Amino acid sequence: MLHTYAASGLVASPASGVFSLTWLLIALPLAGAGVLLLGGRRTDGFGHLLGNATSWAAFLVGLALFAGLLGRGAGSRAVGQHLFSWVPVGGLQVSAGLLLDPLSMCFVLLITFVGSLIHLYSVGYMAHDPDRRRFFAYLNLFVAAMLLLVLSDSYLTLYVGWEGVGLASYLLIGFWNRNPEYAAAAKKAFVVNRVGDFGLSVAIMIMFATFGRVDFVGVFAGTSHASSAVLTAIGLMLLLGATGKSAQFPLQSWLGDAMAGPTPVSALIHAATMVTAGVYLVVRSSPIFDAAPTARLLVVAVGAVTLLFGAVIGLAKDDLKKALAASTMSQIGYMMLGAGLGPVGYSFAIFHLLTHGFFKAGLFLGAGSVMHGMNDQTNLRGFGGLSKVMKITWLTFGAGFLAIIGFPGASGFWSKDKIIEAAFVGSGWQPWVFGLAAMLGAGLTAYYMTRLFAMTFHGQARWSDDVHPHESPLVMTIPMMVLALGSLFLGAVLGPTGAITGWLEPVVGAASEGGTVLAPTVISLATLALVVIGAGLAWLAYGMRPVPTAVPAATWATVAARRDLYQDAFNEAAFMRPGQYLTRSLVYVDNRGVDGVVNGLAALVGGTSGRVRRWQTGFVRSYALSMLTGAAVVVAALLLVRL
Repeated sequence: MLHTYAASGLVASPASGVFSLTWLLIALPLAGAGVLLLGGRRTDGFGHLLGNATSWAAFLVGLALFAGLLGRGAGSRAVGQHLFSWVPVGGLQVSAGLLLDPLSMCFVLLITFVGSLIHLYSVGYMAHDPDRRRFFAYLNLFVAAMLLLVLSDSYLTLYVGWEGVGLASYLLIGFWNRNPEYAAAAKKAFVVNRVGDFGLSVAIMIMFATFGRVDFVGVFAGTSHASSAVLTAIGLMLLLGATGKSAQFPLQSWLGDAMAGPTPVSALIHAATMVTAGVYLVVRSSPIFDAAPTARLLVVAVGAVTLLFGAVIGLAKDDLKKALAASTMSQIGYMMLGAGLGPVGYSFAIFHLLTHGFFKAGLFLGAGSVMHGMNDQTNLRGFGGLSKVMKITWLTFGAGFLAIIGFPGASGFWSKDKIIEAAFVGSGWQPWVFGLAAMLGAGLTAYYMTRLFAMTFHGQARWSDDVHPHESPLVMTIPMMVLALGSLFLGAVLGPTGAITGWLEPVVGAASEGGTVLAPTVISLATLALVVIGAGLAWLAYGMRPVPTAVPAATWATVAARRDLYQDAFNEAAFMRPGQYLTRSLVYVDNRGVDGVVNGLAALVGGTSGRVRRWQTGFVRSYALSMLTGAAVVVAALLLVRL
């Protein structure tokens, strides 16, 4: 049966031929996770091999499916695969099915390829961990859950993958849960994400109440008949879900703490899986947001605030991984901003998501390589001069550095700058506010990334005598080299050629050509100027001058940035403490009110029975006297009646 589901009228045809293998994308890594978890210690010897084999096999299946889609016309690049009838309950009829189209295909290739490179890297990084087999099981589970999320053909099935990603992230962030801080970080990520998940679940409920369906076909077809208030409510709830999963304002507090997990986990979460899920949700739901301009405007606002929020935090971080985490927050903010711009930005948001997947994975794996050679240290003030002893790491990390700051020709230049340009499209105050925010973020990104790069690889060596930096083994550096190539050239392949916009057009529609409030050339030159200024100032401060090993005295602004702009303090004051007081009040009411009534009634019955029980003495003479007294009372009553 054919289904039209996209804003541009894309028709999904039933799976046949090679497309009948779509289910293997999820089944392969899921089977790997199942074998490694259920097999236990018996699979320790080959756990890392099986984990890699299933992930790479999923990538090969993805390549075959991609080739199959390329062989079709633009209007028929969508295939639906029915798996089974899942929820046949009254008016709710939900089948478990998969949807392979240009949008989900982008994520399939990113997740399986970058995820498989991270699997390969982990063979070396986790070589001496006694629980390496369990680690690869969790990696497989993460990949399978993310693939289910992006391949689902309904919001309910998507929600299963959404929660699976949350579970896998909890397991991986807290993998070294012997450390209480790491366990707390995993719990924090899990709890904060539950807030966002509540929003997604409410959105699904509203969809069913409004449309009677939760599949993409039914929901998108019903948007033309629903009221703007209902569509706005759905859009806001979807945005709440996206802010939690993609660590956007105000639910971004978990991302920095998520660095507690092994570094490959950071690369997987930040580059190919979890934090990209929110962007996918918004772009996939484009028909809803197009019909709810208020909700879409809030998506832009959240993205703009978050990209600046993350950039400011990154300026002051001395922890290598936490500085990169702040940059992820900022870069996802760019994607959310682009997604909120509507048809003018949907394709560019996904474009930047793909390039970011390569350069951010490369940066995190490079950070892991630095830690591998520096006894797991992450303090930037204890590095310096590593370019002389870790040349491959320096070069590959440098490729990611050039990409993220938007160096001309590198991947980030083609993708992020298109979002900045799209932000200036429109009229009124919005293009000025959001465009200038995006442009300012580019300058801040250049500063904090140049600071990080200079403090790590250049200047005088500041490590202690017991540290002996060395290059990582090939099993770790080969994935870094591949990601470096993508960081440098993927943008040029997809951007100037128009390949990415043409590929996504059947799903999100043609990128609307709106006029910018500034000439595109002016926007590009101004952005480049800010990048040069930001990078130059950081190089003068950290590349040309000695970096003190001790943390210098900080201003109030620096202290605020180091404390993540007090996001934890705000969450505690605004949500945790009031929630704590509310629960304590409810417990008091329950104890003294509900339980008080029940316990009081029980005490009354118990006390009464205790007193009545005294009449039961067990002496025959007492019972005889009672019988005599009763008989006398009865006789007296009868006499009174006769009278």
